[in-house]
Amino acid sequence: MITKIKALLAIGLSFSILSTASADLKSHHGLPDDLGAYNIVESKFSQALTNGKRILQEKNWNVWGISPIKGDDGKIHVFFSRWRGTHGRWLSHSEIAHAVADKPEGPYKVLGTVLTGRGGEHWDADTIHNPTIQKVGDKYALFFIGNNLKRAADYDGHHASTQRIGLALSDSLYGPFVRVSDDPILDISQDKNQWDSYLTTNPALLQHPNGEYWLYYKAWDKYNDNMRKMGVAIAKDIKGPYTKHPKNPLVSFSSIKKQVEDAYVYHSGNKFYMIMRDMGVIHPHVGLMLDSYDGINWSKPKLGYRTNTYFLPDEQKVERMERPQVLMENGKPKYLFLALMGGEYKTSTAFVLEIDQTKL
Repeated sequence: MITKIKALLAIGLSFSILSTASADLKSHHGLPDDLGAYNIVESKFSQALTNGKRILQEKNWNVWGISPIKGDDGKIHVFFSRWRGTHGRWLSHSEIAHAVADKPEGPYKVLGTVLTGRGGEHWDADTIHNPTIQKVGDKYALFFIGNNLKRAADYDGHHASTQRIGLALSDSLYGPFVRVSDDPILDISQDKNQWDSYLTTNPALLQHPNGEYWLYYKAWDKYNDNMRKMGVAIAKDIKGPYTKHPKNPLVSFSSIKKQVEDAYVYHSGNKFYMIMRDMGVIHPHVGLMLDSYDGINWSKPKLGYRTNTYFLPDEQKVERMERPQVLMENGKPKYLFLALMGGEYKTSTAFVLEIDQTKL
């Protein structure tokens, strides 16, 4: 098998066989024991991850999509999605909540709900999900996605078809957070030939060194190749308007029939970094790391993070670990926060990993 894979690599088919490789020869941790034999390159970011711990294990709640920020009060604040019932109810019942702790590892005190669906005919009538928080000037910017399931019939009836990106601002991490508009901050393109004419989701804000606001987002190119891809929209003001970049989509694995999911972007040193959940380029339960010198042209992906069982020896099942977001310290990533299925209540929880900055 290894000889066959090396032969394929020699003719440039590395992406297309990585997922097959990890399926054919995988350890308890979901990956080949010998990454090099399968041409899987592990990023420095992945090698620096240590001390994994589940947090926010809330009875009767699913927890997902954790976004961290250090407050002026010295506390660690996290904004996260939560909902009751089965995991699939995130599509209709998710809300954004707020918790605080003295350190990233917790313990956390949940302070309550920050944003919920507005009901009625609003674009974000139902679920409010996928928060990402940053301080912008003297304000706190909370990006999120919402949907209106009743309006799905206006498209093709699929539950995802009304997902759009919104923005709420606050003077304080303790709220209140107020939506900046009744409309999405980033809507779909009206031309069905465009890659983002079906939905906009998974916001990731980068405050660019040049002073602009770069909002990376995922879209579903449903009317062309049916693949999910990443692009960016740029604004001079946090409230917009956001102009979509002409080179979009910036990241696509459609040539190997794989999807893009849950990207988070940060700047450190002289480079931009994109950490995302893998949808099968290497293995569907790990992460990918890409880098760029301009935030537009991205490298081929490396292994961004390993599976939960690698960091949690007591866990035997490789679970979905998604929505990576980074807490920075002194210009470098210091903690990686993720959403992780399972946990004490067999629902879903947050998961935090420390980053050894000396290894970056």
